Amino acid sequence: MIRVLVADDDQFVRQGLPAILESGGDIHVVAKAADGREAVAAARRFAPDVALLDVRMPRLDGLRAAWEMRALQSPPQVLVLTTFGEDDYIAEAVRAGAAGFLLKDTPPDGIIEAVRTVASGRGILSPTVTSRVLNALRERSRAVTAEQREQLTSLTPRERTVLSLLTTGLSNTGIGARLEMTEATVKGHVTRILAKLGMANRVEAALLADRAGLAEGVLGTPIRGDDTRAVA
Repeated sequence: MIRVLVADDDQFVRQGLPAILESGGDIHVVAKAADGREAVAAARRFAPDVALLDVRMPRLDGLRAAWEMRALQSPPQVLVLTTFGEDDYIAEAVRAGAAGFLLKDTPPDGIIEAVRTVASGRGILSPTVTSRVLNALRERSRAVTAEQREQLTSLTPRERTVLSLLTTGLSNTGIGARLEMTEATVKGHVTRILAKLGMANRVEAALLADRAGLAEGVLGTPIRGDDTRAVA
């Protein structure tokens, strides 16, 4: 069973979301919290696999809660609940190490799959959220370091192409269709890219690609089939 913590200051979300998650059959909500402070305490006590955190909460917001959870002995994978118009929050969630982002209008099946995905150690994004993350961070992101430049030069031409497509938020399937490769081949490329760059997930890799001028060039442009997909 995937152990989940749900943190949201809206009592209807705290009551309804656990029922949605547990309908999947392999997810168990071990704790609920009404604010970030309660969420951190619950994460420390119950050691959930996934913490589903709202951004705006009293006492301690979801982003600061995510930072504090990183310091726990058994930190959960963090899945952030967000809405449009919160670019700054999304950017901070990236810095806090969030494994993924869920829009609050995500269908129930999408929420369940998102939890399963981050619990397995992968990240989850939608193309729309990816473009908003990069756009929010572009001007104030730090410069690419010499070490990162060297890591980027270690990529093969094909890996650099795949890396550039990560900035669009395309799934492995979408990248495969663009490059006429199988999903498994794309996944292998992504795994090697993350290893060479020393990145934990493709969100971080996309941010580095954007800072290094390797973005595919369609940031901010709606991508057909803008659904939330699991990614390696």
